[in-house]
Amino acid sequence: MCWTSQENRRGTIYRLICELVHKRSCRYSGQATFWGLTANSKLDGRALSPVPWIPFDNQTSARKLDKFQPINLSFQRLFIAPQAIMWSIPPMRKTLEKKGLQKYPLICMVIVGLLLPWAAVAQQGTFFNERDDQYLLLGLKRAKIIFESSRSEYERLQGMYESKLISESELDKSEVNFVEAEVNYQQQMLAVLFEAQYVTVQSAVKYEASGTGSTQRVRLVIANAAAGGAEFEQLIEFEDDLWRSLQPDVVHDVYVSLLNDDDAIIGLPYEVKVDELHYGSPAEIDFSLLVDTDIVSVNIIYGNGSSRRLKVFLEKDASVNKAVIQSEQFSQEVELGGTTDFAMSIELFSGVSDTFKLEAVNLPAEINRYFLDSVSGNRLSQFQFMEGINTRQIALRLFLPERPTQLVNMDIPIPFYAVSIPRERAEEIGDLRNRTLTLAELQALDVGYTALELVPRGLGEILVRAPQLFHTISAGETVQVSLEVVNEGTRRLDNVQVEVDAPFNWVERVEPDLISRLDINQEGKVELFITPPADIIQGRYEVRVRTTSLSDDLPIRGEDKTITVQISQDANVYGTLILILLIVGLVLGIVVFGIKLSRR
Repeated sequence: MCWTSQENRRGTIYRLICELVHKRSCRYSGQATFWGLTANSKLDGRALSPVPWIPFDNQTSARKLDKFQPINLSFQRLFIAPQAIMWSIPPMRKTLEKKGLQKYPLICMVIVGLLLPWAAVAQQGTFFNERDDQYLLLGLKRAKIIFESSRSEYERLQGMYESKLISESELDKSEVNFVEAEVNYQQQMLAVLFEAQYVTVQSAVKYEASGTGSTQRVRLVIANAAAGGAEFEQLIEFEDDLWRSLQPDVVHDVYVSLLNDDDAIIGLPYEVKVDELHYGSPAEIDFSLLVDTDIVSVNIIYGNGSSRRLKVFLEKDASVNKAVIQSEQFSQEVELGGTTDFAMSIELFSGVSDTFKLEAVNLPAEINRYFLDSVSGNRLSQFQFMEGINTRQIALRLFLPERPTQLVNMDIPIPFYAVSIPRERAEEIGDLRNRTLTLAELQALDVGYTALELVPRGLGEILVRAPQLFHTISAGETVQVSLEVVNEGTRRLDNVQVEVDAPFNWVERVEPDLISRLDINQEGKVELFITPPADIIQGRYEVRVRTTSLSDDLPIRGEDKTITVQISQDANVYGTLILILLIVGLVLGIVVFGIKLSRR
């Protein structure tokens, strides 16, 4: 072997000695330490300095010696003292140089130290495995075994010390090993407890709140699924004080909320806190859905700030046998004689039936009704859910009578229910069409339903009838027109007024000028007097008639009517008589002449 410098040569010898000490001492413990000079220290007596504690394990080579942190070796005092004496006292150093031992002082001292009986036993320590941080349970098992072994050894040496078989220093060393193993054991236990906490969602069930008819709720079950819960109990004795104090089977301060895809909270209450979540004891949390949906994100924050977010598809509550109905608009105002649709969604909450009968309950017989499929438009009496489809869209179409009846009165709400009955229970429940059920009776049937409301409304309608709309008069004469005003709507008409829009300088008069009230189908008569100016020229003129009224404080306007007035000049009586006589004479002459010709 060739060295480039005296210092490098001494450093290499130093490393070889360390490996020799390590191999010898590792027979008695998992580690060995060395107290001396560093590989780069000057061995001239003037730069003598202790090195840090240097640990060894089976994977450490001499080249990595100066990169490790240290622990203790049992023969440290023996090794330090001779080294310090030989290299700090010049006469002794010269003597060694004369005898040729100057190159190998460390080897000599180590050999002497290894020959001592008590120096062969190294201090026991905790064997470190870098994979213990990755496999926490195995690291905990290793730490537990070492702890129990150190405790047994310490108890054994206590007995030997009491029998005066060992010194106090050896007992102290054993106690240090025991305390160190205990600390490592506790640290590994804490690592398992706090690094392996895990909260999971066991189930998320969407169901209908009892007695509400339409409120959707979510029953969420979360559980403490900390890794190694059962295995941890096997490793640790149950009566262990540390086990009881740290509560390894409990996750503290768990916060849960329901979110949508836009990270908005859609569950009420907005956030629920579970103070303690014990292993093996799931916690049930109940939310009211602010938005009807089948998919939610469950946001969980627990422990020291760990968080999880799971996007889950809500299960249906298969323990009930219902198809829940929800209406987009529970109340509508409809005019008498009109038609309306109540759009609804029907959602399956059943593990028994998939076919349901649809009924409208508490509707008067005068109101015709039927259910229809919103997609196809087909009429329905029963509804079936297909495989994998739990929600469908339907509609209830209603037809109101033309006129108010005893049960259908204007402005009086009519409450009723849309009901879904399982097909297998239809015969048991019977026909609900002609029955009047209270809310309590309907809830007792345990069927799906939704409460609806219909408010009949009416609107007045003006019909104007005139027997004649064309009149011929002479200048200066007055046209008299009779009109009939009829209320053909479904609500009373108030303040019916007829207005005449005549040409310029014409004089018009309406009698009566106002009809205060017209009930449904009631008629009122109005006389119009229209007089053109005396100097008007011959021709045809048009007069427009408008009719207005109020119905439920809303303005109502009838159809406009147009009256045509023909103005003619005064006739010449004498001229007309002469013309008539001429025509008669001409006709008689033609007849006489014809008779004579026929006789010839």
